[in-house]
Amino acid sequence: MITRELALALRDSGLVWHPESGDRFQLDLPSNVETEAEADVFTVSDMTIDTLSTPTGAILAFNGTTEWALDSVAIADAVWLPREDQLRELLRGAFRSLGRLDDAFEVVIDVGGEKQQFEHPDAAEAYGLALLALIGRSR
Repeated sequence: MITRELALALRDSGLVWHPESGDRFQLDLPSNVETEAEADVFTVSDMTIDTLSTPTGAILAFNGTTEWALDSVAIADAVWLPREDQLRELLRGAFRSLGRLDDAFEVVIDVGGEKQQFEHPDAAEAYGLALLALIGRSR
């Protein structure tokens, strides 16, 4: 799983999340809202957390089976933690390879004929770093 910091960087770079069942996220509530739940990782699921469209935008609705009382949260107040397969898919045609080095994974992408490598001990994090660079190049 990618770090919260990389997830925030991806969101801030313009990555848009369309929640689907199985997606993981954390809360990112305004600083004036005190909660210990920001460190918790939640999973969108048909039984516990649904995505609902409202006139003011999409929300994540917590059903009664969760451990603490939260009715819903706006998508803007959530940080998507994309999985390795989702990150690879978002790289689309730029993705060239995933390799194993001695102590890290290496993701290679091709952007406009220029190959770039991103290394990290966690494969998902290497994919996320590559995606962040790709989004940055497309701006």
